[in-house]
Amino acid sequence: MNVKNIISKYFDLTSKQKSKINDLKSIYSKWNEKVNLISRKDFSNFYEKHVLHSLSIAKHFEFKCDTKIMDLGSGGGFPGVPLAIFFPNVKFDLVDSIKKKTDILKEISCELELKNTSVINSRAEDLNGSYDFIVTRAVAKLEKLNNWTLNKISNVHEHKFRNGLICLKGGNLEDELKFFKNRINIFLINKIFDEPFFEEKKIIHLYN
Repeated sequence: MNVKNIISKYFDLTSKQKSKINDLKSIYSKWNEKVNLISRKDFSNFYEKHVLHSLSIAKHFEFKCDTKIMDLGSGGGFPGVPLAIFFPNVKFDLVDSIKKKTDILKEISCELELKNTSVINSRAEDLNGSYDFIVTRAVAKLEKLNNWTLNKISNVHEHKFRNGLICLKGGNLEDELKFFKNRINIFLINKIFDEPFFEEKKIIHLYN
């Protein structure tokens, strides 16, 4: 399914954004032949399971210009690459510890002419930078993510929502979230997207 049929169903995009998002599938298809960035069985639902899922964050969070965001464990560039297209004035660091993935992410960012992304081959806990937000998709349990990102989130809050982790997760998260119940916002993605894939998908905002 292409951008016209599913992304534009939920988002008003500029012509430049539409062009970049429409290019995503062919670019990823090419690079996925060399390195397994995305499960091949998911490619028929590329825009739904990867692009739209990533952009669910944009339905709840509006980032100001020059906001600095880390995509932790970026892998194939999700959610960071679609978000970088949607927020061209926001700075995204796409961080992953697997060099063959970051090498390809650099090529993908170049092909898409994403001027607002940097690709970093590193473990998140080894970085010294400070970020307003850290986004991630199905990388690890929240406790591990919290430990990896200690002291990496800025204490200068400039949005209506507090700085912190923004995680795309699915399934039963009761045990995972109970340790952070006083620091969490939970958004149900099936409240904004009506495709069955999103039935148990959630956005978890763990704030400082």
